[in-house]
Amino acid sequence: MEEEKKNPEKSNNADASEAPVTESTPKAAIQTQKAEEAKENEIKEDIQEHIDQEKVEETPPIEIHYTIETASDEIDKFLSTLTNNDDHQTASPLEIPEVVWRFLDLFEEKIPKHDLGVDGKAKMSTPVLAEEDTLLFLDSVDRVTRLARKMSEMKLPENTSDQTYGVLNNRIGGVQQRAMSFLEDEFRFILDQDIFNLDHKKDTTKENNQETDPKPVAESDQSAEDPIVNTPRVSLEVSSWLNKMAKVMISGGYESECVEIYIIARRNAFDESLNNLGFEKISLDDVQKMHWDTLEREIASWITTFSQCANVYFAGEQKLAEVVFADQPMITSSLFSNLIRGVMIQLLNFAEALAMTKRSAEKLFKVLDMYECLRDNIPALNALVPDQCANELQNEMMVAKIRLGEAAIFMFCDLENSIKSDMAKTTVPGGAVHPLTRYTMNYLKYACEYKNTLEQVFREHWKIERTDSSSLSRQETEGEDQSCDNNNNDNNNASQPSPFAQQLVSVMDLLDQNLDAKSKMYKDVSLSSIFMMNNGRYILQKIKGSVEIHEAMGDTWCRKKSSDLRNYHKTYQRETWGRLLGCLGLDGLMANGKVVKPVLKEKFKSFNSMFDEIHRTQSTWVVSDDQLQSELRVSISSVVIPAYRSFMGRFSQYLDPGRQTEKYIKYQPEDIETYIDELFDGKRKP
Repeated sequence: MEEEKKNPEKSNNADASEAPVTESTPKAAIQTQKAEEAKENEIKEDIQEHIDQEKVEETPPIEIHYTIETASDEIDKFLSTLTNNDDHQTASPLEIPEVVWRFLDLFEEKIPKHDLGVDGKAKMSTPVLAEEDTLLFLDSVDRVTRLARKMSEMKLPENTSDQTYGVLNNRIGGVQQRAMSFLEDEFRFILDQDIFNLDHKKDTTKENNQETDPKPVAESDQSAEDPIVNTPRVSLEVSSWLNKMAKVMISGGYESECVEIYIIARRNAFDESLNNLGFEKISLDDVQKMHWDTLEREIASWITTFSQCANVYFAGEQKLAEVVFADQPMITSSLFSNLIRGVMIQLLNFAEALAMTKRSAEKLFKVLDMYECLRDNIPALNALVPDQCANELQNEMMVAKIRLGEAAIFMFCDLENSIKSDMAKTTVPGGAVHPLTRYTMNYLKYACEYKNTLEQVFREHWKIERTDSSSLSRQETEGEDQSCDNNNNDNNNASQPSPFAQQLVSVMDLLDQNLDAKSKMYKDVSLSSIFMMNNGRYILQKIKGSVEIHEAMGDTWCRKKSSDLRNYHKTYQRETWGRLLGCLGLDGLMANGKVVKPVLKEKFKSFNSMFDEIHRTQSTWVVSDDQLQSELRVSISSVVIPAYRSFMGRFSQYLDPGRQTEKYIKYQPEDIETYIDELFDGKRKP
């Protein structure tokens, strides 16, 4: 209205312009009028747009409050944008949204702070992150890794001077390094827990659940909940976290750190478990210097440890590595190869060191125990050993087996040396069983409990050339076996003594020779015969008590030994009781059909004196075998008592009754039998 008052002319013109156009109005004037109206409307629109823009500039921007979760969603969108830009090869610089910086700040605040020890590793006694925060933390680390990778792959256009990209890359790298450092410590902490001790095979949580919940668990459900059998008692949840951690670390370029932490932790756990089994690292020199009693205990620990490793620990360790590094078969194989190789070399070094110790017969059985343990577990180990170290470890196991086998042969053959070197000049009192006989037969009886193993050892590892006819070299034996095969003579081949059986016969022959030499050291032939009977009976009883020795020696050898014993018995009877019965002979006793009393008296006197001496002496002799002792007494009584009773009954009447009879007839037949039963008791009379 004010404008109209000031410009009445304009107002009038406007009114005039708004007047209806008549037909008399010129056409050019109408077009001019429309152009002016359009220009006026355009001016009004420009003015309104300018006003609206000023209002927008005057309104303050709205600040967005991010959390780690919301920022993570925005980061995922941003990463998707970067991927799309890569696909379309966008050349224009990409603006970095503020949320990237906020995400890095928020995530860095979530990284727990931890003190470092002297070795630069975090000092942790409990896990820093709660279980519900661990997944978010791992996802955030993965986002930082992907963000770093995308930013490093981004190609900036030429002539770009913006330093924002460089600053952001440094920022991402710093946050990633802090996060990975913490993740390493968390990974190490979990692996160092007691739940990873190889001596435990069940999860305590699972055990507790089974105690509180009596509901039976189906076999399929049980296997699904516990995929690790005979492994450190790790729950599925813990193994899943380890797997996620390993994935994130490997994806972030920290594969070497992850692998190093894992192998150190597992090797430490392995060493601790081996120590719990009693097996410790022992150098070659220490094994050589170790006393046999101590070494025996170490061998027992080695056998237990080797069996546990082959059948339990290695298989469990392989499954654990497969769970933790489920998506990395090459890493799994490498880690397991590294671990199994170190432990196996340590165990095999001990076996080889033992084989190099001073060889003696008493070490044989422990060496055979080790040989059997190694032999029986090689198939299981071959199935477990990874390809990376298969050839090396298989060769090492074979070398250790060969050295133990050859050592066992030397130790068994050393028994011959023990027999040959036993040249003591002193006799065994009472003609008892010689200690060498007891030692040799007990040794052979015990050795034959390992008969199958010794047969294998001699067959596979006997390379000792022998010069005596009782033993053959391995090559000679193999040649004879081959000849039998070529002739298709299975019967002859079956009857051919094995190398071990030949060695056994050789030992027995040497023992017989040694005992025969020792028997000659007795001045009394009767005592020498008792000595040979005692030792021969002892040998036969041991052979009959051992099926393995009896099979090796054969019935022919046993029959010959029994025949020798009968001959010794006859010699004893002749040398002792034959001489005694000579006192009861009739020579010189009769003259002109009459009994010569002085000769009769002398015969009774000689008999009494000789019997007294025999009883006094032979009651101190020893026959420890009850059956042999009874056989000797019975045979003596059956010869002496009838002869004495007959002689006394025939000639005692020629002695004057009274003092003369008591003087010369000292023993009645019943007394003779009583005194015979006192022989061979080993009791010395005062």
